[in-house]
Amino acid sequence: MIQINPVAFHLLGLPVRWYAIIIACAMLLSVELALREVERKGFDSDRVMDLLMWAIPLGFVGARIYYVLFEWEYYSQHLGQIIAIWNGGIAIYGGIIAAVITAYVYARRWGFSVRFLADVAAPYLLLAQAIGRWGNFVNREAHGGLTSESFLREVLHLPSFIVDRMLINGSYYHPTFLYESVWNLLGVGLLLFLRRKKNFLRLGDTALLYVIWYAFGRFFIEGLRTDSLYLGPFRVSQMLSLILFIVGGSLFLYRRYHQEKAPYYSQFHGPFKKVRKS
Repeated sequence: MIQINPVAFHLLGLPVRWYAIIIACAMLLSVELALREVERKGFDSDRVMDLLMWAIPLGFVGARIYYVLFEWEYYSQHLGQIIAIWNGGIAIYGGIIAAVITAYVYARRWGFSVRFLADVAAPYLLLAQAIGRWGNFVNREAHGGLTSESFLREVLHLPSFIVDRMLINGSYYHPTFLYESVWNLLGVGLLLFLRRKKNFLRLGDTALLYVIWYAFGRFFIEGLRTDSLYLGPFRVSQMLSLILFIVGGSLFLYRRYHQEKAPYYSQFHGPFKKVRKS
């Protein structure tokens, strides 16, 4: 059995965890790919980098706030733990919401096309999510309910290093981190393929397809997990996924068949407006 220490190394006496390293690498790769796409389309990548310098840290803050709000019964009694993010407790939906709000405000301020920025970011955000889930694998968290070794080996045909890692306290669990990672990677391939097709997707369509794809998969995967945040009897991420799927799907269909046609993504090129809005 392969043993993985969640702590990669210590720096100045402080533990540096594999989870943080994996998340950082996922973000760096996704940012690099997004900036290349921005430059390929003839836009000012420096302005986009300025946006990311705000959106990424505020995204982490949003992810923490989201988690704390839905675990307020605990944190209201342990206020000092609210900022203890090193002990775990972030939610991807909160991070996405905060990053989207930041990007919207920044884009409107500088005269960017909000839909274009969303279309650029969507596939690479999904890629970062796919990679980031492997941090959960290292930590043995975000797994599903009980299953059997035979199901993991003979039905899913998973390699031993994953099966062994899913043996927790003498029982095997569904590797929901893997289910979501694979689903997200399939989504990345689909979004990139459709986005590159000439005169197929219009501005805003890629971002909506991201919402539809991720929400659909997350709804079912969340139902398998054992660490969900709850609002009463309902899983928060499942409710939000259902809402996003319905809203995203409705907007996509409405835009395709009823709204005035937006420019095709394949035909949209820069540069951004250079004059700052007052």
